[in-house]
Amino acid sequence: MEKWLSDKWYTSSWNHIKEVKKEFKFNENIKIHDVTLRDGEQQAGLILSKDQKISLAEKMAEVGIHRIEAGMPAVSKQDSDAIKEIVKRNLGPEIFGFARCMVEDVKRAADCGVKGIVIEIPSNEQMIKEAYGWTLEKAIDLSIKATQAAHEAGLYTVFFPIDMTRANIDWVLKLVEKVASDGYMDALAIVDTVGGLAPHTVPYLVDVVKSRIKKPVELHFHDDFGLGSANSIMGLAAGADVVHTTISAAGERAGNASYEDIAMSLLTMYDVNLGLNYSEIYPLSQLFRSLVDFPVRRNRGIIGEDIFKIESGIVAGWYQNVKNSNPLLVSPFLPQLIGHNNTEIVLGKHSGAPSIDYWLEKNNVKIDDKDKVELLNKVKLKAYQNNRLLDENDFNELLKEYM
Repeated sequence: MEKWLSDKWYTSSWNHIKEVKKEFKFNENIKIHDVTLRDGEQQAGLILSKDQKISLAEKMAEVGIHRIEAGMPAVSKQDSDAIKEIVKRNLGPEIFGFARCMVEDVKRAADCGVKGIVIEIPSNEQMIKEAYGWTLEKAIDLSIKATQAAHEAGLYTVFFPIDMTRANIDWVLKLVEKVASDGYMDALAIVDTVGGLAPHTVPYLVDVVKSRIKKPVELHFHDDFGLGSANSIMGLAAGADVVHTTISAAGERAGNASYEDIAMSLLTMYDVNLGLNYSEIYPLSQLFRSLVDFPVRRNRGIIGEDIFKIESGIVAGWYQNVKNSNPLLVSPFLPQLIGHNNTEIVLGKHSGAPSIDYWLEKNNVKIDDKDKVELLNKVKLKAYQNNRLLDENDFNELLKEYM
C-alpha cells in the first residue's frame, strides 16, 4: 500500500514528494476538539435540545472525536443540564465547557464536571473598545482573573482570544503573554472569528505564536470564505496541536471548519491518521441533519447525498468497466470508507448507453441494440421534460413497450 493508494482511497502521489513535504511539522497526537454543541448551535435558527445534544455526543464518541465542547453553561439551564449529563455518561472523549472571561462563568462550567474550559476574551483593540465598550486594561484584568479561577478549579484551560487574526499582532501577543504570566493557560487558541485569514498566512502565524508562547496551539477557524478547513490543515501542518471543528461545517454565520474535510484530507492526502472510526463519518452527519434543519448541498464533498451517484454516460461507462476490478479509478475514495451509500448509476439527461445497460442488467431484462438506443432517447427526453432524474417507476414505465 502506498500513502496515496490503498484499498479504500486513491489520491495524488504528488502530495508526497520530498519538495512538498519538507516544511511539514505534523504532531503525532493531533486532537479534534468538536464545537458543534456550542459554536455549531450558534448558527442562526439552529437549536439542539438536551436529548439531541446527548445523542450527538454519543455518536461523536463512536466516531472517536477526541474532545467535545459540550456547551456554555451560562446560556441556559438546559445547556447546563446537557453538559452535566454528557459528563455523567463518561463517553470517552474529553468534555470541555465554554465561558466568557468571567469568574462566575468559570464556576458554572466547573460545577458541570467538565475536564477543561475554553475562555473567550475580545483581543482586537477595536472590538474591545467599540463592540464591548471596555478599556484594554479591563480586558486584561478579566482574562487574568478568569483564567486563574479556571486553574484553581483544576480545569485544563484554553485561552481563546476573539478576533485574534484581525488584532494588532504585537498587542495581541502581549495580551497573551500577560495572561500566561499573571493568569493561567494550558493552551492558546488562534481564533479566526470572521474567517479572514488566508491559507498561506497560517503557517507564519503558528510559527510566530509558538516562538512567543511556549504552550500548545489550538486552531479555531471560521468558513466565511470557504477556507476554514484548508486553513486548519495548513495550521496542523505547521505544528498546531488541536483543531476546533463542527459536524458538516455548522456554526456562526458561514460555519466552522468541517471535521469531515480535515480528517479525510489528512488521512488520504497527508498520511496522518487521527485514529477515528472513519466509517461513522457519514452516519454522524446524517444524524445531525436529521435532528435539525440543516440542509447541505447534495454534491458537497464527503457528506453530500449525491457524491456517489453517476449520471454522465461517459463516467457510467468507466464505472461499468472497473467496478469489479478497480472502482477507485472513478472516485478518490470508496463510499465504505466513510459509511456512505454505495455507488449508483442514475438516469437523467446526460445518461448514455452504459447507463441503459446498467439498468437493464439491474432489472434482469434484455432488449436488442436498436431498442436500447430508442429507450435511451426516451430516458433523456423524460428527464429533460421533468427537470429531474428518473426513478425505478419511470424506467419501468418506459421499458414496458420493449417487453
